Amino acid sequence: MKAKGSVFKYGDNVDTDVIIPARYLNSSDPEELAAHCMEDIDKEFIQKVQTGDIMVANKNFGCGSSREHAPIAIKASGISCVIAETFARIFYRNAINIGLPIIECPEAAQAIEAGDVVEIDFDSGLITDVTKGQSWQGQAFPEFMQKIIKAEGLISYINQK
Repeated sequence: MKAKGSVFKYGDNVDTDVIIPARYLNSSDPEELAAHCMEDIDKEFIQKVQTGDIMVANKNFGCGSSREHAPIAIKASGISCVIAETFARIFYRNAINIGLPIIECPEAAQAIEAGDVVEIDFDSGLITDVTKGQSWQGQAFPEFMQKIIKAEGLISYINQK
């Protein structure tokens, strides 16, 4: 599996309340959540994001509450992968559970800039900044996680079994 898209870049400690503000949590509809994704820190995100684009952040991405709404909003917005220096553990698991690919790679997260075009090979974990001609070795997903992501989430994966 591969992903390729333009980068939206964020800093440290992007919490779930910023990814999807609490005022929208009365909905679990992915399209409704996507319409408000990142709006409190990036008003233009939802107008600019294209299917396949990539989100890059620094440390502790997805901290805060354990709501599954945050990775659902990101995935439904069209983001194909999130790269960060580190992820909050609950966000990490929620992302896998709903089929949103995420990769920890501090070197890539620091070097990649907003607007760069990045390609990711999920099988090998290789992250390539096409714009800069640089590559980094991220953590490849174990085979069972790749199966969950390919199935679009844990529930779909279990239902296919």
